[in-house]
Amino acid sequence: MTATIKIILSILLLLCLLDMPYGYYQLVRFVGLIGFALLGYQANQQGKQTEMIIYIGLALLFQPFLKIALGREIWSIVDVIVGIGLILSIWVSPKKAQR
Repeated sequence: MTATIKIILSILLLLCLLDMPYGYYQLVRFVGLIGFALLGYQANQQGKQTEMIIYIGLALLFQPFLKIALGREIWSIVDVIVGIGLILSIWVSPKKAQR
């Protein structure tokens, strides 16, 4: 389920690079809030505190209620970085510490 959420969020974020109607960006903010909150909850349940903090931070960044005005260029960069990061996180897992 985690991979599905990451893929959906990645697609939505990368589609933000296209010239979409304003309502699409609002939808992405709502879906982003819910998706990143779910990923944060799942990371917390798995004891992955760093991932939980990152996902909760992203949920707060994308939340639609108190909008953060970064400008179209900065938002495009953020969308690409987060979208690619989500895709990479599906295949790349951190190495476990060896004792």
